[in-house]
Amino acid sequence: MAILSSRRRSAAISAAAVAGAAAAAVCFAVGGASAGTVSGSLYRDPSSAVVRWVAANPGDSRAAVIRDKIASQPQARWFADFNPSTVQSEVSGFVGAANAAQQIPVLSVYEITNRDCGGASAGGAPDLNQYQTWVSNFARGLGNQTVLIILETDSLALQTCLSTGELNARNQALTTATQTIKSANPNAKVYLDGGHSTWNSANDTANRLRAAGVQYADGFFTNVSNFNPTSSEANFGRAVISALNGMGISGKRQVIDTSRNGGAAGDWCADDNTDRRIGQYPTTNTGDANIDAYLWVKPPGEADGCRYTAGSFQPDLAFSLANGAPNPPTTAPPTTNPPTTAPPTTAPPTTAPPTTAPPTTPPPAGNGCSASVAINQWNGGFTASVNVTAGSAAITGWTVTVGLPGGAAITGTWNAQASGTSGTVRFTNVGYNGQVGAGQTTNFGFQGTGTGQGATATCAA
Repeated sequence: MAILSSRRRSAAISAAAVAGAAAAAVCFAVGGASAGTVSGSLYRDPSSAVVRWVAANPGDSRAAVIRDKIASQPQARWFADFNPSTVQSEVSGFVGAANAAQQIPVLSVYEITNRDCGGASAGGAPDLNQYQTWVSNFARGLGNQTVLIILETDSLALQTCLSTGELNARNQALTTATQTIKSANPNAKVYLDGGHSTWNSANDTANRLRAAGVQYADGFFTNVSNFNPTSSEANFGRAVISALNGMGISGKRQVIDTSRNGGAAGDWCADDNTDRRIGQYPTTNTGDANIDAYLWVKPPGEADGCRYTAGSFQPDLAFSLANGAPNPPTTAPPTTNPPTTAPPTTAPPTTAPPTTAPPTTPPPAGNGCSASVAINQWNGGFTASVNVTAGSAAITGWTVTVGLPGGAAITGTWNAQASGTSGTVRFTNVGYNGQVGAGQTTNFGFQGTGTGQGATATCAA
């Protein structure tokens, strides 16, 4: 799936609007040391473009910096292809892997009709009826544990190409999409487009959010793929929240994209800039009651579309962003596991916490590889998360043999190719995760019916 990036305009707002936003920020009570309504560790996708690049280029002089400061971090998975027949299974696989790891996935939905107003990331669903079909299928894959949904970047901040009728239809489509997602998974946290602090004014942003149904959502996101400082975005967010409160819409919170705001601000495209840096590392422990999370929605190293193809991973961009940036925290901030609810009776089951703790098998002492499997079991089915760890030498391909208990059958696989569905099943790497550095780990998973407890895994390089 192509992960697309949308353009970012740094439209300057008027001095009067700036003053109004600042005044609103002063009047609104700032949260203290507590965080927002989301707690838990964020999910790191083991098949992201940057992880695949690091695995495929272990000898590259840039690899260590990119690995340690970007590939190590949780980032959003973008769902940007119009694929109504397969999106449910893609979402279910991604969310299932995160649930098995007891972590919170971040999903960026980028499918609205006429997205980016025909710019570098043009595309989306052919019409809004088909958009709703796609969203319904997307929502069916979300399970019922906590997920964070970034719903349609630029869809509210960028409206210059829409007629009044088209704008009304888009607002209704976003309202319906929010309600569809929340109905499918009541634990989903949905955030609508808030642009950023140097685009539209806080009052204008609040009006756009209200028209698009923010009252049904959890809040709004800002700074996706932009470079404004976190402090500026937080002040802007407080002004938006204050404006929403004045409209009778309370309890809304902000998430801020900090993936590239650690250096200079400026024009929307970073493909040809070397003064950008990654910003604050992703976390739900923000210390601000108005802000649910600092996220890396725009994956660092993926192009904006002015020099390279939008969404393509470019190692020189990633290295420029990471080089000289602080190292990630050595100790994760205090978090709690995402809330769980009673397991469903039908798939896609994603609720019960793992009944088997993820193994901590050390890397094999010599050449070759080892495999460990963690099972997330519920009544009638399970998901499995399998870690493949290289020994003292790098490997260029692997095969994992999994012995399933009697009566268990595999119904879906991600990040591997499966041979067989029951008994002894062989899994082989796919193109992007066959190369694993010495002592390093990659991951794949599968979903099945029956009982997965007792499954065993062995690895051959």
